[in-house]
Amino acid sequence: MAFPSSPSASPSSDDAIFESVEATDLVGLVEAQLTRAIVEGRLRPGSRIVEADIARRMGISRAPVREAARRLERQGVLVARPRHGFAVRTISVQEIDDLYEVRLSLELTSIELACRKASDAGLARVRTLVESMVQQAPTLPQHERIGSDLALHMLICELSGNAHLLRIYQNIQTEMRMVIALIDAVYHDPTSVAAFHRPIVDALMRRDAPAAQAAMRVHLEDAWRNVRALFVEQHGTPATAD
Repeated sequence: MAFPSSPSASPSSDDAIFESVEATDLVGLVEAQLTRAIVEGRLRPGSRIVEADIARRMGISRAPVREAARRLERQGVLVARPRHGFAVRTISVQEIDDLYEVRLSLELTSIELACRKASDAGLARVRTLVESMVQQAPTLPQHERIGSDLALHMLICELSGNAHLLRIYQNIQTEMRMVIALIDAVYHDPTSVAAFHRPIVDALMRRDAPAAQAAMRVHLEDAWRNVRALFVEQHGTPATAD
């Protein structure tokens, strides 16, 4: 995706992707805006990140844009191309499989630990979050439903009490949202999808680790199959990842 290179170019819908920012943590804010544009599907795989135009739209210098891009490259969201700057990474079926294998392993470990280590107050937060997801599912935009879903899984990782596990999970969050953003039809029935988390939470509230892990496995393997199948349906045989 190319951005207009001339300040005199007529406004386009692309201008709405980036907002002017005024704050001390410019790199963090630029990273957040780039991430949001990617996970919401407004910057598609293969889109170029044109530093000069993004900086102009945000009213800042190119340096924080470049550093934000480097951060996203380290997260596996962007790729650097010699003499062409950064671009949004393309995704392959193999990468979807790799990502879900890692996610499944992390989350089965996290929920087992949460059953043993989480405080009652922490478990109450999980219950409140899942009920909020169910209530809001019919009205929330897709990207917000995805965000709420992943926030619930992140909270369970947090309640595991394992800081290393939580950091690893945080590092794959943007990639997870990026993958799901490629699938326009991933949520056929948002309320049912949100309610699908209830067996996981019920077992967690009972601190029944085997039941919680079993429910989590069913949920994640179902999501994995759906995301994979819809990706192939929409994109065909994927190219080799960058």
